[in-house]
Amino acid sequence: MPTQHCLDSDRPTDLLPERLPTHVAVIMDGNGRWAAKRGLPRIVGHRKGVETLKSLLRCCDRWGIKALTAYAFSTENWGRPTAEVDFLMALFERVLRRELNELLEENVRIRFVGQLGELPESLQAEICRAMTETEQNKGICFNVATNYGGRQEIIQACQALAQQVKDGILTPAEITEERFAQHLYTQDVGDPDLLIRTSGEMRISNFLLWQLAYAEMYVTPTLWPDFDEEEFHQALIAYQQRHRRFGKL
Repeated sequence: MPTQHCLDSDRPTDLLPERLPTHVAVIMDGNGRWAAKRGLPRIVGHRKGVETLKSLLRCCDRWGIKALTAYAFSTENWGRPTAEVDFLMALFERVLRRELNELLEENVRIRFVGQLGELPESLQAEICRAMTETEQNKGICFNVATNYGGRQEIIQACQALAQQVKDGILTPAEITEERFAQHLYTQDVGDPDLLIRTSGEMRISNFLLWQLAYAEMYVTPTLWPDFDEEEFHQALIAYQQRHRRFGKL
């Protein structure tokens, strides 16, 4: 059945605005398998995956979702073949340089989260420029988790709070969930309401371990490059059918 759209936008009419997730997180899995199925090099899958992510970002913006966080490169991904890692670093840099003007025109605020100091210096420079030039934008917040690990993020937050206790700024009893969250990368966008993982893998792979405590999870066998607007529509339909109780009745 073809998707029915709103009269004043292209958001499907079966998606209720008041029940849309505010913040969506995605684990973009399956680029390599998508390429292998077609007898293509893995790098072709990564290029196609970038196009899929761009389409999803614009779809989120049009449909009224306020934040999108994408797992682009984990701390564990350094263990991949050197040639693939080098390609990914160069790809991130090229895409940032090429897409920055469109991000500005579309009022997107882009933020990179993770251990950015370990990335190539040229990529760090592009990241800094993109974040600086878009930081005043008021549209969708686009978080790109790059050289990111959830356990490392939690350790860094613990270290920051421990230093404050050592310096006499805090007492241990004053460490609350809210204060802890202030030391996470996502401090100003809130926790994701919905986590989407493609390619059928049933794990969260060290992604946003604290923030996903009460997120709804949607896993699809679709490989990331094939995750199109209709696939996203189905994920949101599934989300709106959930009853989010947050541990209550």
